[in-house]
Amino acid sequence: MSSSTGAPRVAVTRHEHFNAAHRIHNPALSDADNTRIYGKCNNPSFHGHNYELIVRVTGPLDPVTGYVIDLGELSTIVKREVLDRLDHKNLNVDVPEFRNVNPTAENIAIVIYNLIRPHLADHLDLYLTLGETPRNFVHYPATSGA
Repeated sequence: MSSSTGAPRVAVTRHEHFNAAHRIHNPALSDADNTRIYGKCNNPSFHGHNYELIVRVTGPLDPVTGYVIDLGELSTIVKREVLDRLDHKNLNVDVPEFRNVNPTAENIAIVIYNLIRPHLADHLDLYLTLGETPRNFVHYPATSGA
């Protein structure tokens, strides 16, 4: 499919990995409700994951460069905005974006999206897949068709 400029739309993907600890806990709920809803993910001593992050950028192919976005530039953005902030961190304690946000996989994906999006050109679309375990993934935004 082509864009309104006639250039073909292409998706490029960057796959990254980071490790982080967190505790899923809603302070508005009782300890019993938190334990019932979140189970072992509510461990007061925290727990960790080996996250897999797939960043997909979609847009028109630039006729001069042949790129949607320079993947080196995308790598730099992801490293600076996401990996440097989240890798080997306790999300609840070390990351300001989660001071008042429950660090569920869904919320982590939204925070990552909001960290990356301002650094991409307006004509580019951003979609994320965040794997919290080998079996559990979040796609954001959900309209990505993933």
